Amino acid sequence: MDAAIQAIPLANLATLFIPVLLAVFVLYRWSLNSGQALYALVRMVLQLVLVGYCLHYIFNADSSLIVIGVLFIMVFASSWIALGVVPSARYRLYKHALVSIVVGGGLTLAVIVLGVLQLDPWYLPQFIIPLAGMVFANSMNSVSLTAERLNAEIERKVDYLKARHIAMQAALIPIINSLFAVGLVSLPGMMTGQILSGVSPLIAVRYQIMVMCMIFASAVLSTAYFLVLSKPIFIKQLEKTASP
Repeated sequence: MDAAIQAIPLANLATLFIPVLLAVFVLYRWSLNSGQALYALVRMVLQLVLVGYCLHYIFNADSSLIVIGVLFIMVFASSWIALGVVPSARYRLYKHALVSIVVGGGLTLAVIVLGVLQLDPWYLPQFIIPLAGMVFANSMNSVSLTAERLNAEIERKVDYLKARHIAMQAALIPIINSLFAVGLVSLPGMMTGQILSGVSPLIAVRYQIMVMCMIFASAVLSTAYFLVLSKPIFIKQLEKTASP
């Protein structure tokens, strides 16, 4: 396993847009909002190119302050995005989502960085930024699913404890499915990337186990803490909904 991953020439990368444009054409012919799909694709390319240059700068800067700044941006943005599903309560729940993601995701990230990988220095951007992205994005999705489901159940005048139980279960469906499917249905991104770069599958498996445990723990901890912090708000909402 000594093969190194090759750089993709831009001309070769451009050929990938042949099936992409064909897919957009199908959407156009079927009147399925091809304009939005095309906009999303263009935006995706621009965002990834921009983040590529940003990461290149961050990796070369070797500064803990820059890494901490990036982590703060990730946390604040993920907390805001998570509550897009409940716009009416977004401002009231924001601080709860923020604290939940910081505690649940931050604790898990700290264990990975200091205990599992034992990075020296701890802020090595090549490791901590991709890992933080996975942790906070996963926490964000779990909190988002929880907030949406809990809000929907409260509006249906479901008892709070039952609504909380339903919300927690709904939030964990994606990660539980991922745990069942990994290795049987899918080879996740980190493992695939390492194998493509020439790393032994036996080593790649260890990293993937780390990642799967990481996203499971961050999801459960962030979701549970969000439910604890936001309980008074949803209890008050339930009382208003139940009152004649």
